[in-house]
Amino acid sequence: MTRVFSGIKPTGHLTLGNYLGAMRRWAAVDQHQSDALFCIVDLHALTVDHDPARVRRLSRQAATLLLASGLDPHLCTVFVQSHVDEHTRLSYLLECVATDGEMRRMIQYKEKAARERVRGGSVRLSLLTYPVLMAADILAYGTDQVPVGDDQTQHVELARDIAVRFNQRYGHTFVVPRATPPQVAARVMNLQDPTSKMGKSDDSGPGIVYLLDEPDVVRRKIMRAVTDSARDVVYDPEARPGPANLLEILAACTGGNPSELSGVYETYGALKRDTADAVVEVLRPVQERHRELCTDPDYVEGVLRDGAERARAMARPTVDAAYRAIGLLPAAEAEDVGVGAAVPNIGVTA
Repeated sequence: MTRVFSGIKPTGHLTLGNYLGAMRRWAAVDQHQSDALFCIVDLHALTVDHDPARVRRLSRQAATLLLASGLDPHLCTVFVQSHVDEHTRLSYLLECVATDGEMRRMIQYKEKAARERVRGGSVRLSLLTYPVLMAADILAYGTDQVPVGDDQTQHVELARDIAVRFNQRYGHTFVVPRATPPQVAARVMNLQDPTSKMGKSDDSGPGIVYLLDEPDVVRRKIMRAVTDSARDVVYDPEARPGPANLLEILAACTGGNPSELSGVYETYGALKRDTADAVVEVLRPVQERHRELCTDPDYVEGVLRDGAERARAMARPTVDAAYRAIGLLPAAEAEDVGVGAAVPNIGVTA
């Protein structure tokens, strides 16, 4: 079967964008049609200033929401990145293949580093190198496809470049993956700034619908969404991003087409009301299942423990092969020393 890998970074509460753009497809399609791994990439959350307790809390919440969204641990592997050492083992090897120029061309690094320079500060080294860790996440599992939005395509291309370069220099070791962008709602935009993605680490709460928002909160945020001064409802993402965002959200929730839906509405008020109702209904089963799972934390912990064991077993042969290929001496296995056996003199002096 085709192997699929994707991850969620626990830097904020998961949003409607995470669900419509990725999680729903993972549950409805990917886990059924592929050998799928879904990972809470908690090591990536350490590239910026963070509260350790919050990272742990958000990691557990993300895992619970992945299961609540329909991921079945009998069909796919759900685990936490830091629970599988092969990610960091492989990351350093890939740093020895990647180049400084490749890292500094990454859009997210350039944008965040520029913002920090304006403030008179600097970014962590891990922010520069984390795309290599992301490549390790992907390549360790022989991944064929990586479902990502267009903002992450550059990172998958880097993983492809590193895999090809490693294979050419040291012998065929890695599967060369490819990005598979979602067909609908690849990027749900911020309701207050429809030119920006609805990001979970964004601080503009009124523009973000979180998966655990109460129905009244969801409706209030959508009814206050930014549109424009025009009177007609037209789907034009470039010229009229506000209405287009609402139409795309409604289409993703109802299975409709944004362009066709635009002809149904004469006012923004009606569009907003229907969009709010559709979002509430889409989130209802996720929230109900999340509440059930929160009453059984041992189940979630067990899923993550079993998932890490399966992921480790999948990744270790590839990572071990990469260590051999790049020229590292295999570690000698320790021999069992029986009771009463002589212990060799290794040169310890008094």
